[in-house]
Amino acid sequence: MTASPAQPRPTSATWMPDSWRSFPVKQMPTYPDDAALKAVEGRLSAYPPLVFAGEVRRLRSQLAQAAQGKAFVLQGGACAESFSEFKADVVRDTFRVLLQMAVVLTFGAKVPVIKLGRMAGQFAKPRSSDTETSNGVTLPSYRGDIINGPEFTAEARIPDPARMETGYFQSAGIQNLLRAFSRGGYANLHEVHRWNLDFVERSPLADRYSVMAEKIGETLSFMQACGIDAASAPQVDETEFYTSHEALLLPYEQALTRVDSTSGEWYDCSAHFIWIGDRTRQPDGAHVEFLRGVRNPLGIKVGPTSTVEDLEKLLDILNPTDEAGRITLISRMGAEKIEDHLPPLMRAVKNTGRTVTWLTDPMHGNTISTTQKVKTRSFDSILKEVTGFFNVCAAEGVHAGGVHMEMTGQNVTECVGGAHCLTESDLADRYETFCDPRLNAEQSLELAFLMAEQLTGKR
Repeated sequence: MTASPAQPRPTSATWMPDSWRSFPVKQMPTYPDDAALKAVEGRLSAYPPLVFAGEVRRLRSQLAQAAQGKAFVLQGGACAESFSEFKADVVRDTFRVLLQMAVVLTFGAKVPVIKLGRMAGQFAKPRSSDTETSNGVTLPSYRGDIINGPEFTAEARIPDPARMETGYFQSAGIQNLLRAFSRGGYANLHEVHRWNLDFVERSPLADRYSVMAEKIGETLSFMQACGIDAASAPQVDETEFYTSHEALLLPYEQALTRVDSTSGEWYDCSAHFIWIGDRTRQPDGAHVEFLRGVRNPLGIKVGPTSTVEDLEKLLDILNPTDEAGRITLISRMGAEKIEDHLPPLMRAVKNTGRTVTWLTDPMHGNTISTTQKVKTRSFDSILKEVTGFFNVCAAEGVHAGGVHMEMTGQNVTECVGGAHCLTESDLADRYETFCDPRLNAEQSLELAFLMAEQLTGKR
């Protein structure tokens, strides 16, 4: 991998990493000091890549398997990462829960689970308004730690390009931790299963979950009796783990785009998998222009406002050769809308003959406010949307490729419901998100067990 622009072979004759700058752009901060911005961009463009082209290609091939029902994607992590949570235990705990979920889902789906963390780069957030008002004071909106600060002060809300460097170095540290955890024995299957047994014992639904847990234990014991252990099979002791984030802050993404020395192709080396959101997926917009030229697998959020025409245009632009594993469509409809809005879109894409991987994001369409104006999500609504997604996929003859979740390994109290029956009054106990509410560790595992039950009957 090299940062030199001397040997590029652009994906398109007219594309270069900076070509997005001549297109209309949304959700982009206005930096007051252009010289400071250019200086940061220059330094970032010379730093080492955070991920490597070979890793990205491997993920792309695995996502192609998910499109065929031969793998299942588990994507999870915080709504937006915080600079203040740059701590080894926070990274470890989220990684641990994703491992636990993956073991359960592997058993249910009977296929390998691709693990994607919303980690090591999910620092920017799109906003519905450029400003926010509190007590009669109006300030620029908080756009994530990589852009400005969450404190409601005029100084904190000024976009600061130096934050991009902080984001880079924190991402590098998190990537290092994730590689150590995934390859250093922490991901041992037997240990992960022991953690799941501890969870089952604590759960009010222990009787329901224990049957599946016992079957997984029997499977692992059988494998061990056959001589399949850490010494003979690395898969028992380690795992593959990839990172992802929304490619929102384009100066940062451009600065980390590199030419792969082996293929001559451009890769966004900020993460293995990047996606485009509902607010920036304009076919003639800057974000789409940037993404069409990098060789990473790409996600596209598909919401209630998405149209067949929009999707067809985006697929034509972002994947003109219909490369398997290139495009993942992430449905985010809401529990009450998914079975009405998703079928025609899924049917239309299927009828084009294109190869895409379908995921469900059951979080973003199910955000509500309590009587105290606190944002939360209902566990029941999240589960209902997941179930609706599986039902639509089955009805349309499309493989359910995976799930995209906002969750944490911490025992926060941000979403109501679940086996422990969290209520609105419980939210104040550990409501720690500065953005959207997340499932806590136990709610995440509970959802994995419930999804595994459904997948067992569908595979």
